[in-house]
Amino acid sequence: MIKFFHVSKSYQGRTALQDVSLTIEKGEFVFLTGSSGAGKTTLLRMIFCADAPDEGQVLVNSRNVAQMKPSAVPRLRRTMGFVGQDFRLLHKKTVFENVALALKVGGMPKGMLRAKTMETLGAVGLGSKVQVLPLSLSAGEQQRVCLARAIVNDPQILLADEPTGNLDTNLSGEILDLMKAVNTRGTTVLLATHNQDLWRRAPRRVVRLDQGRVVEDGCPEA
Repeated sequence: MIKFFHVSKSYQGRTALQDVSLTIEKGEFVFLTGSSGAGKTTLLRMIFCADAPDEGQVLVNSRNVAQMKPSAVPRLRRTMGFVGQDFRLLHKKTVFENVALALKVGGMPKGMLRAKTMETLGAVGLGSKVQVLPLSLSAGEQQRVCLARAIVNDPQILLADEPTGNLDTNLSGEILDLMKAVNTRGTTVLLATHNQDLWRRAPRRVVRLDQGRVVEDGCPEA
C-alpha cells in the first residue's frame, strides 16, 4: 500500500530523510518513533502528497506521488485521514459542522451526510456534543473531533502526527484505543510519536528514525 524506495529529502541544507526504504502493508498499524527532527513528519507529509522526495520514489496505492498531476492529488488525499497535534478546528462552527465538512467537500448528499456524521461522532464518544463549539470542549474532546473528522469518510489510510502530544496519559490512551478500533476495521494506521508509552501499551510494528534514517524496524515483542 505504501512504499518508500531510497528516499532522501533536505530542507535548506538540513537533511530530513536519508536513503529511506520502507514498505507498509494494507491494514497494518505502525508506530513511527524517534526524537524531534528525526524525520517522522516529513515521512507523513510525503505520503499525504504535501512534499516530494529529492531522491527516490514514494508509492501510495501504486501511485508515484512525485509524478502525479496536481489535479490528481485531492482524489488521492480523499483516501486518507490526517490527525495532528494542533487541532485546527473551525472555532465558529459546531462539532457536527467541523466533522461534516469533510463529507460536504466530497459531495455527499445531505441526508447521508448527517447520518454518517452522527454515526462517526457516536463512535468517538461525542454523540451528545454535536451542537457544541470546539472551544467549549476539553483538549481530549477536541482531539476526538479531529479524529472523527479524519475517519468520517472511511479512509484507507490514517496518518497521525503526534496526536497525543498535548494530552495527559489517560487521554492519550483513549485516543490510542480509538485508533486501534479504526485499524480493526481495515484502515492502515501510521502514528508518529516520540512517546514510548504508547507503543509499549499497544505492541505493534515500530519504525524508529534517527537523523532521517531508519535505524530500527520491528515489533517490540519480537
